Amino acid sequence: MNTYHLSLPPLPTPRILIIEDDVELCTHLSNHLSGRGFSLNSSHRGDEGLELALHSPVELILLDIMLPNESGLTILSRLRHERGTPVILMSALGAEQDRITGFSQGADDYLPKPFSLAELDVRIDALLRRVAIDCGTQAPPSRAPRSALEFDSYARDVRLNGAVAGLTSSEYRLLCTLHEHSGEALSKPFLYQHVLHRPYTRLDRGLDVHVCNLRRKLAAIDVQGMRIDAVRYQGYVLMCEGA
Repeated sequence: MNTYHLSLPPLPTPRILIIEDDVELCTHLSNHLSGRGFSLNSSHRGDEGLELALHSPVELILLDIMLPNESGLTILSRLRHERGTPVILMSALGAEQDRITGFSQGADDYLPKPFSLAELDVRIDALLRRVAIDCGTQAPPSRAPRSALEFDSYARDVRLNGAVAGLTSSEYRLLCTLHEHSGEALSKPFLYQHVLHRPYTRLDRGLDVHVCNLRRKLAAIDVQGMRIDAVRYQGYVLMCEGA
């Protein structure tokens, strides 16, 4: 009697694109991440980095804000019109407004310089883990017939009558969480833990920025019968007509 062993195909190597004009830092990050088993590509210019981000298959982008030829925020804004690739911004600009601007443009995380390789590893692993969970999670059942939203767990986006919202991974995860608890007020601490995967602090405006972007993008594709309301002293609730 012959025994056959089924060999599973190896998991694909995560691909990371680094867009950083500091050649020494870029080389340092590339060597470190290559040593961890990631597949690396890099660029020291904004315009070239944008081309790579748009036309190269990558699972994560490390993006500096201050770049020659094209700023990191401009790259992020243009990228978000076409792709939901997770982006970690890197910048020596550490002011609150700079972080808010980065999140409002669609960044998934923000890493102020200087940072340790240990912190970088934690941020990358957490973001890739969230992406893997999102890709393996089934779309929530529709509870709002009027909205007729289609949830695409692979693209981590929603569409209405063919129009794509262009959500980031964090925005898609936020909408799925609110949709799953439709009509139930969810606290900010709960949403920070389950959506952004970090503790809630009173001065952290990241969730509010994501909610604002989500409202704007849903309105842009003319979603009806669904709205995200702020609940005073609590958090947010998704209200669906006919649910």
